[in-house]
Amino acid sequence: MEDSFWGRLSAPDRQVIENLATRRGYRPGDYLCHEGDQSNHVIVVLNGHVRVLTHTIDDREVVIGVRAAGDIIGEQAALDNGPRSATLQALDPVEVITLTGTRFATICQQHARIGWALLGVFSGRLREIGRQRAEYGGGSSSRRVYAQLLELALQYGRRNGNGIEIRHESTQQQLAANAATSRESYARALRELRERGVVTTGRGWIRVHNEEELRRLAR
Repeated sequence: MEDSFWGRLSAPDRQVIENLATRRGYRPGDYLCHEGDQSNHVIVVLNGHVRVLTHTIDDREVVIGVRAAGDIIGEQAALDNGPRSATLQALDPVEVITLTGTRFATICQQHARIGWALLGVFSGRLREIGRQRAEYGGGSSSRRVYAQLLELALQYGRRNGNGIEIRHESTQQQLAANAATSRESYARALRELRERGVVTTGRGWIRVHNEEELRRLAR
């Protein structure tokens, strides 16, 4: 959480935002907003995980990221006043604070440290994309694989002494299709994760050994 938006803020700066924000809770499966919505409120996740969804040209739903405690979501719509670029759905019990885009923009203008923290988030995301390309040999398609694996771990995984075990009946082709990538790209992303000790795999199972690394890659 330290490198997240909320983690970058001091206690007084957090209080500035909370004084103007509304606290809300969501149950697993609840939608926070939908792709194409004209709403521009900004969301800060306090607890839980939120999956970021978009649709392919053939209207398939694809997970492109997972946001966790401390992450800010929806800042793009607040800054450019455009429609929502993705759908947000709670993966588990989620607690957030929300505030209007106008209020958030005013806060950033009046409190330099908060605006600077937001710039730090943007910079971190760009650096992470570049790092993933260099270290894991992929960009957005690889991140979709990481997000899918994290989603499966959170929703269906069973924790044990060796990590989180995911049992599934899908073929690799089906998993790749659900991540909107090719079977070859999916296999390459899994191979990189195995080589780095993040996961191990077998017929019908995937075991996550480094949840924090997978969560970081899926953001």
